[in-house]
Amino acid sequence: MNRRRRLLSIAHSYVVTMNRRLAHELARVGSDQWEVTAVAPAYFHGGRDLRPVHLETSGSEPCRLVPVSAYLTSRMHCFLYGRRLRSLLAEPWDLVHCWEEPYVLVGGQVAWWAPRRTPLVYRTAQSLNKSYPVPFNWIEKYAINRAAGWICSGHLVAQTLGARSGYDRLPMAQIPLGVDVDRFCPNPAAGRAVMQRLGWDADGPPVVGFLGRLVPEKGLEMLQRALDHVAVPWRALFVGSGPSEPGLRDWAAAQGDRVRICNTVTHDQVPAYLNAMDVLCAPSQTTPTWKEQFGRMIVEAFASGLAFIGSDSGEIPYVVEDAGVIVGEKDRAGWTDAIAHLLESRARREELAARGLQRAHDEFAWPVVARRYLDFFESIGSKEDPRHIALNGAGRACLP
Repeated sequence: MNRRRRLLSIAHSYVVTMNRRLAHELARVGSDQWEVTAVAPAYFHGGRDLRPVHLETSGSEPCRLVPVSAYLTSRMHCFLYGRRLRSLLAEPWDLVHCWEEPYVLVGGQVAWWAPRRTPLVYRTAQSLNKSYPVPFNWIEKYAINRAAGWICSGHLVAQTLGARSGYDRLPMAQIPLGVDVDRFCPNPAAGRAVMQRLGWDADGPPVVGFLGRLVPEKGLEMLQRALDHVAVPWRALFVGSGPSEPGLRDWAAAQGDRVRICNTVTHDQVPAYLNAMDVLCAPSQTTPTWKEQFGRMIVEAFASGLAFIGSDSGEIPYVVEDAGVIVGEKDRAGWTDAIAHLLESRARREELAARGLQRAHDEFAWPVVARRYLDFFESIGSKEDPRHIALNGAGRACLP
């Protein structure tokens, strides 16, 4: 009987229980062939990107969870793990998966500490071809030269990094972010409960929703201007927090009772708030230093049975395909028309919702995503040259 292979998966985001869903599903899906261990910080500050959080644990972890110390965690590019990780990496692993960027300090740290005999695979989300300053450019070069492969979640990252020196010689898998289709699912009762808490009549006008950081690049101003010109009745629900909140509240104050802003919703409460919406909008705006890398809220909306409208920023059109409406980033009139059309047509909303729900289950459900990860890991560890069986798109084999 062949022994199970040993997989070590490292991610600072694993400090949150729900963010360990990939590791959990890797353990479940690969239970016959893989023994999975997840590494998470005992505490992570997160700076402006995450809330400070101590390691969250559950009583039903399907994989081994190892907490390690982490330092300078208010600076995402500069934090480091403690020496516990070094001793852990010295164990005999069949593959190390590092969900950290190759160019940041911790990415280089993992490459330095992992034994050369152990295949190392990074997961990266860099959709812009950036020139990093010293020492980050050195770190990236070292880490990628040490790596056995890399994973990204979108077409744009694959295109951008696939042409970058070092990355171009490695096998690559394009695998999307996953969604928990048990938590994120159509639940009218949960939606009605949220509406009641908001002080809204469940039988009122349709609700246009926004979910995400309240920052300029997420297109809040575009959505506000579009709604200003929508003639049919509407209500709007904004779920998130960030520096653009004061301006959003100023706009909302002029809208009477038809706007709500909820800035304390935790991730486990998000499914209920999505069920209080009829249409989710993601009017993301590309900047010189940012474009939408994936859009986790898109697949969460799909799984929740919502109609979706998104801009053409970054990865959004690739994630959506034919399961939503795509509007130009700067096309205010187009946004107004798209919102008005969906508000007026329940049939069209239901058609898009059905497409999105099917897409969520077929492409983005965690068991599907985990299986694609394991297929790639197995190709890296096989005797066949893995460059000839790298996974792209929906897990199809291709030449990198």
